[in-house]
Amino acid sequence: MVTGPVPGKEQATPIRDAAVMRALAHPARLSLLDHLGHSGPATATECAEVVGLSPSATSYHLRALARAGLVEAAPGRGDGRERLWRSTAGSYEIDSVADLDPEAREAMHGVLDSLLVRDEARARQYLLRADDEPRAWQDAAFFADATLLVTAGELKALGDALQELLGPYRKRNRMDSPAGARTVSAVVRAFPA
Repeated sequence: MVTGPVPGKEQATPIRDAAVMRALAHPARLSLLDHLGHSGPATATECAEVVGLSPSATSYHLRALARAGLVEAAPGRGDGRERLWRSTAGSYEIDSVADLDPEAREAMHGVLDSLLVRDEARARQYLLRADDEPRAWQDAAFFADATLLVTAGELKALGDALQELLGPYRKRNRMDSPAGARTVSAVVRAFPA
């Protein structure tokens, strides 16, 4: 199962369509979905600041996501001059991977590659600024690696348990976050070695 990038408590929207997966297969688009899912409707210019692209490049990616049904136009803020975009799903998942047709399987590989690129960039950005973080955050941040010996059923159960464990901390689920809370990137991968 591939889950992401916009977390939410509600039932995940299943994705099996190769065209939708191809629309997801770009790190900037994953970041756009993440931003819109966490921060709500935003303009292309506002999104551009978050993803580090020009407003026109960001508009291009937002339109690609809209064609795939992953974002849509949102009601304006009143003056009618700006176009707002919002996510159409709280979260999504690519499940039953073994049953995907060859075209969808290839598109899924593109999504996974984009997730890896995005997650690697986030980790490297943190490492560049880690020394500037407050001591408590430096001590709290962690990178973990483990080699497991499990059955497929145990690995599935572990993945489900991890999703359950992360649930209460997901940004979208924390309406009243405690003082001092910050957005944190948590990446967990488990696959046969």
